[in-house]
Amino acid sequence: MRFSKISTAVLASLPVFAGVNGLNILISNDDGFGTANIRELYKAMKALGHNCYIVASVVNESGMGGAEVYTKYKNLTSDSEFGIVKAGAPSVGTDPNDSHIWYYNGTPSTQIQVALDYVLPRYTNLTTFDLVLSGVNYGLNLGPFLYTLAGTLGATYTAIARGIPAIAFSGGYSTQTPYFWVNSSTAAGLKDPATLYGELSANLAQQLIDNAKGGPILPLGYGINVNIPKITSFTNDSCVNPPFIQTRLTGGAVVDSAGYDEETGLFSYVDLIVPGTNQCINGDCSLPGETDVLNAGCQSAVSVFTIDYDAPIGGSCKAAPDVRAALMPLVQYSNSSTLVGGLNGTSPYANGTLHLSSRARLRRSSSDHS
Repeated sequence: MRFSKISTAVLASLPVFAGVNGLNILISNDDGFGTANIRELYKAMKALGHNCYIVASVVNESGMGGAEVYTKYKNLTSDSEFGIVKAGAPSVGTDPNDSHIWYYNGTPSTQIQVALDYVLPRYTNLTTFDLVLSGVNYGLNLGPFLYTLAGTLGATYTAIARGIPAIAFSGGYSTQTPYFWVNSSTAAGLKDPATLYGELSANLAQQLIDNAKGGPILPLGYGINVNIPKITSFTNDSCVNPPFIQTRLTGGAVVDSAGYDEETGLFSYVDLIVPGTNQCINGDCSLPGETDVLNAGCQSAVSVFTIDYDAPIGGSCKAAPDVRAALMPLVQYSNSSTLVGGLNGTSPYANGTLHLSSRARLRRSSSDHS
């Protein structure tokens, strides 16, 4: 059954959190600690009553996947992204205006390690973080190939490997902006896309937290990949409240091929759909692929994954917990009779209005490898 409960044995092996609200949450990304999207997610999670920290890269580290690169310099050799921190400052430190916002001059995977092994024990009274959120990335991260390539996912599966539940969030609006450019209202009279990305992501995270009822948010080894379409609030309301849809990583997913330009003599990536990337080996094969769902229009894709990469054998090794049930009712199945927007429900961000875009195909931009 899709809605079977997590087994007692699995629950017994997991840490139990003290309460439903007020969790200790680490937020990271691969775009930089000063971007609008990460700051708006931080703001939205704090508004829900959580104790949040940001530890993220000092400059854009997109496309680094799980690469582990620590800086060799004690001090920054150039200004941080958007000039928030100047050259000569320590390679690890805090935002000038918020002691809960940290930067480090390293790759996304190292941000999680620095957060857990340096910031946490030295500068907080916490023993661990209850949840890690990565994003919201500028550009979509769809399918198994980008799962391995994206720094957003690299931070996510690093946290999962350290025993902390984690969710990756990516958005279809790929123009990166600093947090101090966020508009309280756009020319269309709507919230800034960064604000909506933050609120949509926070709403989904809170759904998981609420459903956990003080227990484990996710089983050990599990994570979630969320892709939210391009939010149109700068110009119109055609896509400002996309519904969350249950999906899988495979299905319509692309890999990169090397496209050679005869005129310039240079290579660049070209999307390629191949069977090897789209085999359904594990999980629910009846679910639509996250790439197909995003291509269909104003819908967000929510895929559950594990970091156990071993191939299955003839029978299941043990009873699998139904993590998808913990995403309900906010995250729906594609065949639901009525799809409800991702900002609807009991969240403080609920507005009771569902806006669906045209069914225009959404394509990755060149900055989506992030």
